[in-house]
Amino acid sequence: MSRLSRTTLVATAVAASLLATLAPAATATAEPTAARTEPAPAAETGGDGIPDLTDSRGRVLTLRGWNVGDKAHSGDAALSSVTEKHFRDMRAKGFNTARLLVFWDDLEPRPGQYSHRYLRTIEQVLDWAAAHDVKVVLDAHQDVFGPAFDHRGIPAWATRTDGLPFTPRPDDWFSEYFEPAVQRAFTHLYEDEDLRQAQARMWRVLADRFEDHPAVLGYDLINEPMGELREGEDLATAARRIERDQITPMYNRIADAIRSVDQDSWLFVEPTPIVGEGVPTGLGRIDDPKVVYAPHFYNGTMEAGGDYDPSARWIENYEAAITLYPKEHKVPVVVGEWGPLNNSAPNMNRFYREAMASLGRYGSGWTGWEWCYGGGYCAVDSTGAFRTNKELTAEPYAEAVAGRVGSAAYDPAAGVYRLEYRAAGPRGSRVTELALPPGDWKVAARGALVLRDRDRSRVRVLAVPDARVTVTVTRTAARP
Repeated sequence: MSRLSRTTLVATAVAASLLATLAPAATATAEPTAARTEPAPAAETGGDGIPDLTDSRGRVLTLRGWNVGDKAHSGDAALSSVTEKHFRDMRAKGFNTARLLVFWDDLEPRPGQYSHRYLRTIEQVLDWAAAHDVKVVLDAHQDVFGPAFDHRGIPAWATRTDGLPFTPRPDDWFSEYFEPAVQRAFTHLYEDEDLRQAQARMWRVLADRFEDHPAVLGYDLINEPMGELREGEDLATAARRIERDQITPMYNRIADAIRSVDQDSWLFVEPTPIVGEGVPTGLGRIDDPKVVYAPHFYNGTMEAGGDYDPSARWIENYEAAITLYPKEHKVPVVVGEWGPLNNSAPNMNRFYREAMASLGRYGSGWTGWEWCYGGGYCAVDSTGAFRTNKELTAEPYAEAVAGRVGSAAYDPAAGVYRLEYRAAGPRGSRVTELALPPGDWKVAARGALVLRDRDRSRVRVLAVPDARVTVTVTRTAARP
């Protein structure tokens, strides 16, 4: 059972039966005023034709969470720094999603030999997530290809460089992606038939093992894919070519492999990291009905520890570029990574507020980098308290809406979240779920009943079919 208490679940059933007897009155209460906007079609969000992410009951999902991983340990010690505390603490602060880093080099240390110990370790982590009602996206993570270059990801046995040079750059690790050996390794991964098949088999093993796990929402097929620049190409042109001609076919191959064992989970596909600078992707169509576009949201200056510059209009440019692909291909958007290195710089309070507003305009959610206990990118410190400005990522939001969303927005200055939706028809779900961050919050609804969880961090809203519902969540006091 999830964190919702048995008492709350029973109360939900009782309230649902009560709604049936109150249907006429509830519907009348929810009639719109003249100023109310008609809810948007169920398949779209934000009015821009970008579809919503949905669950098996057709409810509109919003994901809010963090990356969880352990790059420091491998082999028998893989994932040893990840504990149940990660998921308990995330959920306690209102987050419902984790992007869990898994590494091909741990899963298949030798060709065709898969580590059952590693699979059991992943399963234990997923069990912890399920116990705290946290959804998980399994992310096939790589940094600078893998251990052949002293990083993690694609096994050394699957790394082919044709003898090209590699110079480590520990003070600027991302620049190592542009080393000739690393770029050639990506070309071989995309083009060599035996490596293509090995990658597909690896994914089939993962999906076959975890397709039925209650925590698993989907699979992120490869983290931050890169490729080989050709002579005379600028970076943006090369990225679009690599995405179109090499990464798109790779995603279709992996999708076919996963669908041979798992028909239901969402497939998260990433462009190259170059999109972080406002460059539209060259990705083509992924021939699958459950694809999520999962770009990352990083700015080069802030990645180097610099401050946010509002006058550069980076967020506006990013949003304009990043929404082109989902509009064209009709897929939801979930930003897989974001968050600056120096989150206490003078303009970072403004950055977090503007970034949260932007992410809410076009996306079905995000997973920040990263949930750990310390400094740097960590969301919280060693005591579990939010680090400077990270508390701005914790807002009230609707985890699952049983109906057509008209509008949903949080005003951080006023401390007010407002959700308007048209409840699903007679065959749809009745239950809308909200998550609340730490603090004291008042919840009111027109056209529906409200049930609070015992620890008051979760809310269920129950509406009769086709009712027009307005939910208002108001901050009354901050929790210490």
